[in-house]
Parts: sequence; C-alpha cells; structure tokens
Amino acid sequence: MVTLHSNFIKAFVQTPPLWLDHQFGITQFAFPEIDYTVLKGVTLPATMRLGHKIEHIFLNCLEGQTTYQLLAHSMVVRKENRTLGEIDFLLKDNRDQQLVHMELTFKFYLLNNRLEEPIDQLIGPNRKDNLVAKLEKLRNLQFRLPFLAEGKEQLKLYTRNTEEIKQEVCFKAQIFTPYQQNPTRLYPVNDHCVVGFWLPFEAFEGAGFKTYEYYVPTKDEWILSPDNTKFWMSHFKVLLALNIHMLQKRSVMVWMKKGESVYEKFFVVWW
Repeated sequence: MVTLHSNFIKAFVQTPPLWLDHQFGITQFAFPEIDYTVLKGVTLPATMRLGHKIEHIFLNCLEGQTTYQLLAHSMVVRKENRTLGEIDFLLKDNRDQQLVHMELTFKFYLLNNRLEEPIDQLIGPNRKDNLVAKLEKLRNLQFRLPFLAEGKEQLKLYTRNTEEIKQEVCFKAQIFTPYQQNPTRLYPVNDHCVVGFWLPFEAFEGAGFKTYEYYVPTKDEWILSPDNTKFWMSHFKVLLALNIHMLQKRSVMVWMKKGESVYEKFFVVWW
C-alpha cells in the first residue's frame, strides 16, 4: 500500500486545465475551492495505475468542498457480457440542482512540433497516445454512454431524462516543450500547462548537463513539482539508470537540481 499525502492532492488540484471554458466541443469542469484542512491522505495499493489513483484523489477532494454532491462514480455500462464503457462521475451541482456527468483525465503531453497540424502535436511520452485520440474517445464513446439504452438503465435511479444531464470533463495536463525551443503560443490549449521540456537521450548525454544533480521520480511522483529529495545522483549515474529504459523504449521523467531551491523537470525520450 502507498499513502498519497496532501502534497499529491495539492499538486493535482493546482495542475491547470488543458483548456479554459469550452473548446473542442467540450466544456471544462470548473474546479471548486478546496478546503485542504479537512482532507486526509489517500491510501491505495502501490500497484494501482496512476490514472486510478488520481480518481481517488478527486474523490478525496470532493470531501473538501460543498459545491458538488457525489451521486455515483465508476459506473460500468454493459451490454449483456460486454463492457461498453464507464461513467467516471455523476455529480449534483448544489447551486442549481443540475446533474453533471464528468469525465476525469490527467495527461502528460510532449509538444512535438515535427508534426504538421498543431492539434496533432500533443503526444504521450512514448508516442502511444495523443490529444486528438483522447478527444475522439471522449466525444464518441464516453459522452455517448448516458444516451445508450444500457446507460439510461444505469442512470434511472438519478434521472428519467438523461438529456438534462450536463457533460463536462476535468482535463488536467502537464506539457513539456522541446529543449531550448523558443516559447510557442498553444491556443486554444492553456499555456499555463507547460511545466518543463523534453529531449532525446543522446542530447541529455551532452556536457551541458554534467554539473547538475538528478532524481528519477516514481510514476506517482510525476504530478509533483521537484523538491529537495535526499536521493540526488550525478549525471553519470542517472545516465546509467536511464539507459535500460531507453533500451526498453520507455521515456522517463527526470528532476534536475541546478542550485539551491532551483529545480527543473523534463522527459528524456528514447525516440
């Protein structure tokens, strides 16, 4: 088991939304004010995927606010023995009693400006996913579930008319831009999501990185800002640690300590 303490919860809440208001045909969830003093650490199995841990962090955050009431979460919609999908959260807005179907997403995207279309340039660290594919899944699968006969059956305890349910997404993201590239306007993507840079392993081997210290965070720690961990290592040692990941075609997040209280976070990619 692992306990995610308040620093994880705050890091999640403070991560900006990937866009503001309404973009890509999808409305962004307006995160309510959270009272951290009433929240407790979240204890979860260490082997649980980060995405599922973030769902539990969100559930924990609901305990620290009064704007929304949780009605249901992780509602699996099935047709006979086949799973059609899952409704992440069903909330009631206490301000107007409106029901809200909310999908939760937290992504780490690399800006790859080698791709021609701007909308295609946000990709996962291992190039296995991208923003376009996620938006299509939201619109064509996850947001369709309440309107299927099987979805309506699941929701009948809460409403007779699923057409009245608002649909929103809490889509938080951290974006990493190419190393030493001039800043680029990402509109309609939120520029405040940019938290670091990325570079190939071969570039990270360069002399310009040799004088600093490094830490390779666990996957759970990816959402955090770098801090003064006790486990800093030399450039030579971190290269040895990263080499096996590169051979396995797995990109890795790295924290860099450049001076007292001066840190950067970035991805070293295998491709």
